[in-house]
Parts: sequence; structure tokens; C-alpha cells
Amino acid sequence: MLPVEKLSLPEKIGQLIIVRTTGYIFDHQIRYPAWEATQPQLKKWIEELNLGGVILLGGSCAEIAYRTQQLQTWAKTPLFIAADIEEGVGQRFSGASWFPPPMALAEIYNENPSLAIKYAEKMGEITALEALAIGINWILAPVTDINNNPDNPVINVRAFGDKLKTVEDLTSAFVRGCHNYPILTSAKHFPGHGDTATDSHLDLPIINHSLERLQSLELSAFEKVIKEKVDSVMTAHLLVNDLDSDNPATLSPKVLTDLLRKKMSFEGLIITDALIMGGVKKYASPEEIAVKALQAGADILLMPENPEIAIKSVIKAIDSGILSESRIDESYSRVTYAKQKLFGESVNSQSHSMSDIYSLEASQAVNEILAQSMSKGGNIPIQNASEGINLIVVEDLLNCEYLDRSSPAITIPQTRGYHRQVFDEYNLFSVQNTRQPLLLQVFLRGNPFRGRAGLTPESQKFYLKLFTENNLQGVVIYGSPYVKNWFLSHMPKSIPWVFSYGQMPIAQELALKSLFNLSGKFDIVKGDFL
Repeated sequence: MLPVEKLSLPEKIGQLIIVRTTGYIFDHQIRYPAWEATQPQLKKWIEELNLGGVILLGGSCAEIAYRTQQLQTWAKTPLFIAADIEEGVGQRFSGASWFPPPMALAEIYNENPSLAIKYAEKMGEITALEALAIGINWILAPVTDINNNPDNPVINVRAFGDKLKTVEDLTSAFVRGCHNYPILTSAKHFPGHGDTATDSHLDLPIINHSLERLQSLELSAFEKVIKEKVDSVMTAHLLVNDLDSDNPATLSPKVLTDLLRKKMSFEGLIITDALIMGGVKKYASPEEIAVKALQAGADILLMPENPEIAIKSVIKAIDSGILSESRIDESYSRVTYAKQKLFGESVNSQSHSMSDIYSLEASQAVNEILAQSMSKGGNIPIQNASEGINLIVVEDLLNCEYLDRSSPAITIPQTRGYHRQVFDEYNLFSVQNTRQPLLLQVFLRGNPFRGRAGLTPESQKFYLKLFTENNLQGVVIYGSPYVKNWFLSHMPKSIPWVFSYGQMPIAQELALKSLFNLSGKFDIVKGDFL
């Protein structure tokens, strides 16, 4: 049984803090040094500050399995180990199941709601099993926002759709699937980040909808998933004028305590979105942010700029009467209750191992969701070429984990006579004019820090010019249905096209097999299909 500890005030406050760390084992592998502490610093924080947990990013499943064991041995109190695995464990940690973004399930829901619900539940179940296999115990999903703004740069395909009923049914199913195992879930981003055109990683979005509108749409989605016993709710860095015109939701007692805790009767953990994000960081100092978030009703401070500063500022606020120790005890009791679910003696003692990673069942589920949500049109199949160009356009050449020289997007067209040229959106101007047969593949979707949802004006001009030439043989779009819709409204209807929500290698293989009308399994050694 998880022991009920007698902790000092600083140690109790430490339990309310989650810091980010790299999943890689060695310090020289740290990719985000401004956000991820070195091993000695992290070990000191966990041991001396009694931190409540960590959030991981980067590394393989094998590394994470080692890393989580290492972190737990440093801790006096068992740690929350969280990850933003909205699209399966493989989205963040290589080797595990990588599902297409949740909006793919909304595509299936449009035609077959019961099948989409089955897939959403299976996605939650597989994600939970694989997470536990490598030591992760808190899934920061499902995204419960309704992406009813096509220009939303940060939620976008991360949402389970743009309609209330779709999002309610699919997020609830995802939570049910997760709860087949002793793991925490998190509905985000409260009170609803779907109808914004601003990325809260960069700045504070402002929402001017009436309370009536919020209750009938955004808040209703959260009410439904709360009824499914979601374990936590993550706040959004939004200014919702009809709820609180003075404070971002993360720092608002009206939003977190009066609305979520009291009116909506949510009893689980309230966790902030990352406190280093521009949407809240520009609003107050790091010292003020930690205190204001707890005053507002948050239980967990996610990624404060410095946990030592956060703890000291909270103690100072208690000493000066701004905050009460009873408020800390309230959140600490919720943390203890949640950890009892994860580590208590009633938890199934069944161990999980690497054999749980990417099982045949998981592989089939990923393939089926990709295939069921894929769409195509025009004069398929595309023809082979003797000397064709495979023009691949990605968002960022320096951050492109789904593409390397052995990826199907490169190897399959190569066998059909199309030779690769890879560009990002910002250097399309350097594409040489050619009259050779051309296959165009575009990888683009909404993502944090991108700042916009769709194509740049420059890339639109490039594609419009491409449509007027006679050498474009086919188009494959990976990621955003909004980008797909732009292409379909501008390019000649006769041009063969395929759209996939997924960007990972298996999505590439399925899309290109459809475009070229190929069957069988691609053999990377022989360079063709068996």
C-alpha cells in the first residue's frame, strides 16, 4: 500500500509540481536545455524538493523503460510520469504504436459512428498498456477541444473532430479504453481551445463567445468526459471574457474553482498547461504564476520555469497570508488519492514488459484506422515514369521524424521512376522549373509553435502555378484535411490524389500503394513489393 507520509510544507508543495525532462539517458542528448534539467539537477530536485512527477519527451521505448525506473529510484514519494501521447506512445517514443491524429477517427465517425467509437476505445486501451510497459502512468489525453475553427494552428487534427457529438463520443471511448488499466487520463484544454486562431504556446488567445454558447458546445464536451471519470482536467491559457475578463483560465478562480470544481462537480486533479508557455508567461512573473494558479484552484503546476522558485514563492505567499496551507493540503490530498490508484496495494500486480509494445493487435488497429480514414480521387492510378521527380514538401527539414531515406514516401516512388527532391515551405522558390513528370507529396498539419494552420501565401502561389503546368502526375497530402480541402478546391479534378491523416511510414505506404494501385508488402531490401 502507498504509505501516507508526514511531509513538511515544502515537501507537500513539491508534490504539486511536475517538471519536464528528456527521455534520453545522457545529458549531451538533451534537445531543449532551456526546459530540461541536467541529470544532477533533476536528481537534486526530485530528492530534495520531493517533486510530484516528471513529463517526458524524446527517446526510444527501451530508453524510457530505463529512464522511468531510474527516476522512480530517486524519489521519496512515487512519481507521476506523464507524457503528451495523444496519438499513442509511438508519437513521442520510437518503437511503440503510433496512431494517426484523433481527427482521423472523426472521419470514420461521419460514416460509421459505432466503428469509430470502437477504434477510439481500442486506441485508449493500447496507449495505456504500452505506456505502463515503459513506466509512464499519466496519459495527457484525450484532447477534448472541438476544433470548430479551421484556422486553429495548435489544436487542429489533435481534436477528435469539429462537432460536439463526435467529440463527446470519441473522447469518452478513449477514456474507457485507458481505464482498463491503472493509469491516469487528462481531458484538455479547459474550458475549450478549439475556436481560436492563436497558439497559446506563443501568446494569449482571447475568446468572446457568450456563456450560453460555451455551455452548449465547449463545456458540454468536458461535462461528458467528466462523467466518464476522466482523472484530470488540464487548463488552457485562454482569456474567456464571459467567464473572467481579467485572468487567463489557468489563473482564474472563476474558471477553475467556481465553474469546473463547483458547478461542473469535477473531483479529480486540475493540472495546468505548461507554465512556461507564452499564453501565461507574458501575463505574470514565474513567482506570481505559481501562486495565482494555486489560488485559482489548480492542483498540479506543470513545467514552472524553475521548481525551486515556485516552491519558495508559494511558501512566501502562505507566510504573508495570500495563500493558506489548507489550500495546499486540499491539492496534496488529491495527489495522494491519484497515486493510490497508481501504486496502491489494490492495483493489479501484473507486470508489463516490452512484449506489450506494438503487438499484432496494435498494428492491425493502426492500419485499419489509417485505411478507413484515408480518401482519394481523380484519375487513379498514377503512371510510372522513366525520369520523374518526387517533390516532397515538409514543414521543417530539421524536424522531420517521419521521413528519412528509407521511408516509403521516398523508396516507393523511386521504384516507379520518381526521384526525390525534398524541400520545406520556406524554400520552394529554389525548386527548379522542369517539364519532367512530377509527383507531389505534402506533409503539413497543425502543431504547437507553428503559429498558423494552413499553407503559407508563398507556397499557395507555388502550387497554383504547378496546377497550370501539364507535368503534375499525382498529389499525396499527409496530415491536415484543411490543406487537402484547399488543394481540392484549386487543382484540376482529373489529377490523382490521396489524403492520409497520418504522416508516419505506414501511412505513407498505404497512401502510395493506393495512388500507384500496388498490392503486397514493400520489401526495403529488394526495393519493391513482394
